[in-house]
Amino acid sequence: MSTVKNKVVLITGAGKGIGRRLAEALAARGAIVTLNDISPMNVEEVTAGIVKDGGRAKAYVEDIAKKVGAQAVVKDVEDDFGGIDMLINHAAVEPHTPLLSMDEWDWHRTLDVNLTGAFLMIQSAGRVMKAKGSGVIVCLGAGAGDRSRKEAGAYFASKAGLLELSRQADAELSPFGVRVFAAETFEEVIQLLEEA
Repeated sequence: MSTVKNKVVLITGAGKGIGRRLAEALAARGAIVTLNDISPMNVEEVTAGIVKDGGRAKAYVEDIAKKVGAQAVVKDVEDDFGGIDMLINHAAVEPHTPLLSMDEWDWHRTLDVNLTGAFLMIQSAGRVMKAKGSGVIVCLGAGAGDRSRKEAGAYFASKAGLLELSRQADAELSPFGVRVFAAETFEEVIQLLEEA
């Protein structure tokens, strides 16, 4: 039996890419998937597809790079489903601009979404999980192992920070039954959640 069955899984950046694939795969395994994205169009489409296929899913449109948005998502999921068992930090931006010509706004937005957003979600969901005495958090892309991408300095800087944030969060939260992992691939995330 799947260990994610009937678990409430919150996925940020779930409107496309690996976030979307994870939402669909975990719903197929019986998880209750709660999908966050800043854009309603994609995330609502994914949610509708999961529900149409018999899965349980709900969309939450918020900018998790802002504290108010991150807290709102966590509170709304708590109100709707009674808690959060698993969090997947997938939301990310990746400007393809050389460092010497990158606009300061692009630099800040990359760090805000990729690193600060993950911090805010770990903090907000981590408090809920700590109070319950259990939970799993996975930060996707931490370490950014694929170095073939060029002109992605802001992205790599943010993901290197995410790796260290994941390690520190695990050290602080694991005594309370909450594990925090860094993962690179779809397959790694599924394995981590199935073994949690």
